[in-house]
Amino acid sequence: MKKGRGRTSRIRRRKLFRSSESRGVNESYKPEFIELKRWLKNRKFEDPNLIPARFPGTGRGLMSKTSLREGQVIISLPESCLLTTDTVMRSYLGAYVAKWQPHPSPLLALCTFLVAEKHAGTRSPWKPYLEILPKAYTCPVCLEPEVVNLLPKPLKARAREQRTHVQEFFTSSRDFFSSLQPLFSEAVENIFSYRALLWAWCTVNTRAVYMKLRRRQGFSAEPDTCALAPYLDLLNHSPDVQVKAAFNEETRCYEIRTVSSCRQHEEVFICYGPHDNQRLLLEYGFVSPRNPHACVYVSEDKQMNKKISILKDHGFIENLTFGWDGPSWRLLTALKLLCLEASEFTCWKKVLLGEIISDTNEKTSLDIAQKICHYFIEETNAVLQKVSHIKDKDVALVNQLTLVETLRTEELKILQASTELLHNLQTAFT
Repeated sequence: MKKGRGRTSRIRRRKLFRSSESRGVNESYKPEFIELKRWLKNRKFEDPNLIPARFPGTGRGLMSKTSLREGQVIISLPESCLLTTDTVMRSYLGAYVAKWQPHPSPLLALCTFLVAEKHAGTRSPWKPYLEILPKAYTCPVCLEPEVVNLLPKPLKARAREQRTHVQEFFTSSRDFFSSLQPLFSEAVENIFSYRALLWAWCTVNTRAVYMKLRRRQGFSAEPDTCALAPYLDLLNHSPDVQVKAAFNEETRCYEIRTVSSCRQHEEVFICYGPHDNQRLLLEYGFVSPRNPHACVYVSEDKQMNKKISILKDHGFIENLTFGWDGPSWRLLTALKLLCLEASEFTCWKKVLLGEIISDTNEKTSLDIAQKICHYFIEETNAVLQKVSHIKDKDVALVNQLTLVETLRTEELKILQASTELLHNLQTAFT
């Protein structure tokens, strides 16, 4: 047998291939990361555990330099590196924030600081951090309307709400921006544009860590819980990991402690929470493949009858979903109530408690669940075809459309798994 052709060699090659798929390419040599490292060092932070890298699938992230053990603190970022409302109040913006009426929100203060510092360019002491922030974001509020129209119905509605919210946020902030004119030689309308504020809003919304700050005068009553954490915010999300993250009052550092181990040269993840893919896309602008929390939402039909009133009264209208393990208990329960025959209607309370009313009711509800599932499969396939067609015609939208395509493909997998499970359940009644 020739060398390298045996079974052991094939296993070794497969292992190397799988390893190379997840292995990152070191990016610590790039000028922006060299500058960031120097900036962090001046603020008393050096990281012995992680380095910036680019990974297939997740893009830019942090890679372990050595093996990380369970319970180890992987990042301990000093308070001097954090960008909070305290940072804003200590800056040239502080006096303007303090005297403005009505008091601006903590979010507005952070967004204003980001826009102003980005405008300052090389004069900004935060330039090394600002340089590694995304130039653009992929949250639905940033997507073109024709791309938003391709999103699933529940997400599409929330995306439009998000856009309205940011537009109102901008409109209500313009007078405050005008008050800052003495700080700038250029017209504030050109500096604090909608586009600039949208970038800042997305930066805070997608990258901030939770950190409860002491209540201070000069701000509105909204919670002050956001902190931007340079370098730490390079960590990507995985639904399969667990970490402990909090500000340590004793060390005055924001710490990330891993709950599981990590091998050398692997990407190190944190978990943003047990979110489904629609929530991840809405809040963070990405989709997580093979997400165990992913589901497909069944939207409400506006032409429902008295039974829907009962479901509404008992909280069974929202969060009706298909997941990797089939239709949710809430969805099946709602369908069972809708399938009650006239003679069974008095038993509706038993249905909500999870009791079986009759084999006929069970079978009918499964049949309807299967029909709903097939309807969503057809709809999803139609949208995927439309996405493919638009991608061929409009190159400028390829990145945004790929995001929609990934979300829809993941949901199609969930629906296919659900229809197979429902088929097995239906078989039990035949």
